[in-house]
Amino acid sequence: MNDRALRPADLVRAARYRAGLTQRALAERAGTAQSVVARIEGGHTDPSSETLVRLLHAAGVELRCRLVDRPVVESHMLDDVDRILALTPAERLRETARVDRFTKAARRV
Repeated sequence: MNDRALRPADLVRAARYRAGLTQRALAERAGTAQSVVARIEGGHTDPSSETLVRLLHAAGVELRCRLVDRPVVESHMLDDVDRILALTPAERLRETARVDRFTKAARRV
């Protein structure tokens, strides 16, 4: 993943360039000051999500994000899969109950 692409400064700057706008023109469309756009693009301040969305919309773009599950790799928990699959349904329920009791006890500590 390219973390740099997720920086608000880069997102606002790219959206503004794409729209062919100056900082002042973007600021006017978004209802804010040019200095705000300059500080964001300069990386001197991170905008709130609302401000970021407002600036991007003013440039005619929409930011879309989604969460994607990643496979768990190299986890010690995967070592237990074969054992769990070998349990009967009743044994799995008893093990779940033990884990639940353990978790509740651990929260009290």
